[in-house]
Amino acid sequence: MNKYFDIKEKVYDITERYPETIDVFVANGFEQLANSKMRKIMGRTISVETACKSKKVNVDIFVQQLIDAIEQNRNTVDLALGKSLGTEPKDVKIEGVLPCPVRVPLLEGFDTWANKNQDKLGYKIGYELKSAHIGVDWIREKVEKGEEDTLADVFMSAGFDLFFDKKLMGKFIEKGVFEDITGLERLNGDFDNEELSLKDPEGRYSILGVVPAVFMVNREELNGREFPKSWDDLLKPEFEGSVSIPTMDFDLFNALLLNIYKKYGEEGIKKLGRAQFRSMHPAEMVKSHLKKSDSFVPTVTIMPLFFTRMVKPDSPLKPQWPEDGAIISPVFILTKKSTKELTKPIVDYIFSKEVGELLSTNGKFPSTNPDIDNDLAPEEKFMWLGWDYIKEHDIGELIKKCESLFYDSN
Repeated sequence: MNKYFDIKEKVYDITERYPETIDVFVANGFEQLANSKMRKIMGRTISVETACKSKKVNVDIFVQQLIDAIEQNRNTVDLALGKSLGTEPKDVKIEGVLPCPVRVPLLEGFDTWANKNQDKLGYKIGYELKSAHIGVDWIREKVEKGEEDTLADVFMSAGFDLFFDKKLMGKFIEKGVFEDITGLERLNGDFDNEELSLKDPEGRYSILGVVPAVFMVNREELNGREFPKSWDDLLKPEFEGSVSIPTMDFDLFNALLLNIYKKYGEEGIKKLGRAQFRSMHPAEMVKSHLKKSDSFVPTVTIMPLFFTRMVKPDSPLKPQWPEDGAIISPVFILTKKSTKELTKPIVDYIFSKEVGELLSTNGKFPSTNPDIDNDLAPEEKFMWLGWDYIKEHDIGELIKKCESLFYDSN
């Protein structure tokens, strides 16, 4: 038993005490728990242990993910691992958000490195690296009101929202405030080949790794439908109302919207919206004109690759890497050009083999470090938005347009 909850405790009680765990449940196929009413109805009747058995997922690994989510939101962890920027002046400031499963080990590693090299560096580092599910609104406010000299020296974030919005970080990009100082001439071969290149040709953005979106298919819910192997399959009419989409994982959700829009246009976004899993209590169903599933379990869950390792061999759930490519949400790094002499050692550590292995092995977030073996099969390809597409579009406005199309269609 851990210090936060017992596995025989009801899911509702845990989510009420630790709301941050809701994301973990939703990401693993319990989409209905995102709805407060459904959480009260279902969560009060099922324990964590029973929930895991119903999905045939590894209880120990699932429990550890719940614990990670809880600890990543506890002030004690932030104080112990992240040297909060606070009011004390710092020579170098780092801000951003990190994917939940690797945030704590990355912070631990960085904390150890910073303490070990403090005398050699000769300056104070202040860093505030929060959990990605919190979002970037806290950084957004600073960027909207700030000037170049008030910005942090290094920013880290997955997703496209903050860094590519022309009204936010985009305005500083256009002024040449940031520069890729990694010194990497080529990235890992998984991301630097004939089919795609994640290296920014204009030398502004750096990419540490990626969060791939894959399918988790519940074979017991297919009911005669063909097993979906691609994004094309997922957008077919037969999967309307039966796909759990990570709408609360803003970074991954935005990546899905942008890539689907690029490949399929407005109609593709509408189809994705119609595919969104919708399940209601019978009393709610009769009041709605929308088509609802009579199952409380989605047929397909779109999720980060990391969570697929929790599935037991005898589970009806089967991971599927999309044949047309796993849509990726890159972990971007922005480094101020004016302070690069100070931040170069920090960036070198962030892009070190040590950190690359941590991302790829522990988190299943493939690394761009050329010395890392991401253990990917030849057919496991990626779907990437592309630098030309990013340059040609106002990404911030495009995200808003896609969100509107998505929610208006479901």
